[in-house]
This record gives sequence, C-alpha cells and structure tokens, in this order.
Amino acid sequence: MIDTHTHIYTEEFDADRDEVVRRAREAGIDRLLLPAIDSESHERLFETCRTYSDCCTPMMGLHPTSVNDNPRWREELRAVERFLVSPPAGLRFCAVGEIGLDFYWSADFRAEQTEAFRRQIELALECGLPVAVHTRSAWPETAALVREYAGRGLRGVFHAFSDTLETYRTLRECGDFVFGIGGVVTFRKSALAEVVCGMELCDMVLETDCPYLTPVPYRGRRNEPAYVRFVCEKVAELKGLSPERVAAETAENARRLFGV
Repeated sequence: MIDTHTHIYTEEFDADRDEVVRRAREAGIDRLLLPAIDSESHERLFETCRTYSDCCTPMMGLHPTSVNDNPRWREELRAVERFLVSPPAGLRFCAVGEIGLDFYWSADFRAEQTEAFRRQIELALECGLPVAVHTRSAWPETAALVREYAGRGLRGVFHAFSDTLETYRTLRECGDFVFGIGGVVTFRKSALAEVVCGMELCDMVLETDCPYLTPVPYRGRRNEPAYVRFVCEKVAELKGLSPERVAAETAENARRLFGV
C-alpha cells in the first residue's frame, strides 16, 4: 500500500517518528508521500525524507491557508519555484503540493489563493509534475479553475476528496486525475461512503492526511500511516472487493501518477 498524503514530519510525531515508520512498514505500507505546507516546515520535511529515504518521498508547494493573511506569500511562491527547479541534495519531488483553495476559515483571501493556485499549476506543467490539490469549502471554484487547463496535460490527485459524484465525474474529465480517499470514508453516516460506491477503483488512491482525519476505529486519536489499512478495508467493503485487490490497484494508481 501507499499512503499518498502524510505529514509525519510535523511536531506531532517528534516523540515517536521511528516507531510510526516501523508500524507503517509492518502494516504493509511501503511508500509515504509527504506534501509541503510552507517554508516554516521545509527543513523538517527535507530531514524526514532524508532520514527515511527508502520509504518517504516529498512534494513541494504552498498550502492555500498559508497564503491567508501572509504578506510574504509571493516570496513563499518564489521559494517553491526555486526548490522545484533545483531540489535540495538527495531529494526528488514527486508532485507540486499541496496546493489549492480553502475558503473554510475565510474567503477574504480568495484572490490571493487563486493566484497562488494558478501559478503552482503552471509550475507543475513546466516541471512535468502532477499536482496534489487541497480543497475545502471551494469545490465549485476548484472545478472551474481546473477545467480551464483541460487538454494541457495537467494531472494529479484531489487530496481528501469529499464532494459529490457529479463533481467526481466533472473533475475526471479535466485530465489524468485520481482522488484521494481517507479516513472520512470510515465515519458513521459518511456521505463519502456513498460516493465511493459510485467511483471507479482506477480513479482512487489511499491516504491518511495524518495526523488528521483518523479513521474508525481510532477516530479521535492522532492519525498515522499504518491506519491507511482501515481506509483500504472500508473501500473494499463498499466496492465488494478484496482488501488485497484494493491495496494493489490503488498502489499502482499512485505509482503511475507519482512515479514512485
């Protein structure tokens, strides 16, 4: 299995990062993809990927909420561009991410987030990399913007997908996209479970977004990559497939997209 979206470089894992990686390996997770947030955590991201180079692969991008109320956000974008053009020693970025639109806390920075999103999409196209798209309270806006790039080779993952089947169908027509399914699918009365029933397995990858969005049966605790197996089992149940098939096919989807 591959956890396509994990933040094990954050301080929540400082006390037991070695054990977290060990448990992931024991659970059959052979690759972890680590999206960037902003410059405050770049060195932690890089060091984690160097320490666990056999299983951790970084992304590079500016998270949309790091644009909010940040007078230096364009400087942050320039740093993203520098790293993509010239990665730090010993590292290779597998995607531009995580990037996107997030109007959950505030829509006051809609213009700035949109500009940052567009610029990073252009960087992904220039670098030949996929994008890892974060979307919260902005699915119509995200779909409209991504649709503008249809036919230009844009590809990537919609991380923590949580919208409707209609949005899924609209987005999959815009390019080579997959959809990250995480712990929310395991929640009681989760609307995402019904959506997953109507999705094709070839369009899915698995993720944790740890330390957030912990799946049942550990909801309420810190999430970690080993728990992606609960997501896998739930998707298998919903699709009427074996967990082994879901694990294998979603991992292949991730390898194809991210080149890992």
